[in-house]
Amino acid sequence: MTRRNLLALFSALGAGSALHAAAPKAASGKTFAVEFSEAEWKQRLTPAQYDVLRREGTERPFTSPLNKEKRLGTYHCTGCDQALFTAAMKFDSGTGWPSFYTTLPGAFGTTTDNKLFMVRTEYHCSNCGGHHGHVFDDGPAPTGKRYCNNGVALKFVEASA
Repeated sequence: MTRRNLLALFSALGAGSALHAAAPKAASGKTFAVEFSEAEWKQRLTPAQYDVLRREGTERPFTSPLNKEKRLGTYHCTGCDQALFTAAMKFDSGTGWPSFYTTLPGAFGTTTDNKLFMVRTEYHCSNCGGHHGHVFDDGPAPTGKRYCNNGVALKFVEASA
């Protein structure tokens, strides 16, 4: 079983939510340009967005409508509206989450994540600290990277004609 399949299995079984239940605030200990109290974040975000962005949760695979998004545009952070990816950076990884092979410059910071019995690189919005997903070294050329993003953490903004 590959790591990708194992992660999909844990997520489908809800283990991801159980393992992060006691997780600290997203990118804790750092300051960001956009900051709110936890009560304000809960008011601004849906419960699913709050779980992912602020509690480092994982949405179930194959549930995001953004998996099928094909229009030209930009993907923004739902927490602060910072532009993160362009549509040209997106590819179908087959994992069930929106995936990208690179990011817009300066869009993310990274931390080491030791949950799920393995070491992964977690990435978070550089503007608000919201958790978006994990980056893996099994993506397509030219980077070889796969930024596996939770769809609820993204807002798609269609390019103007």
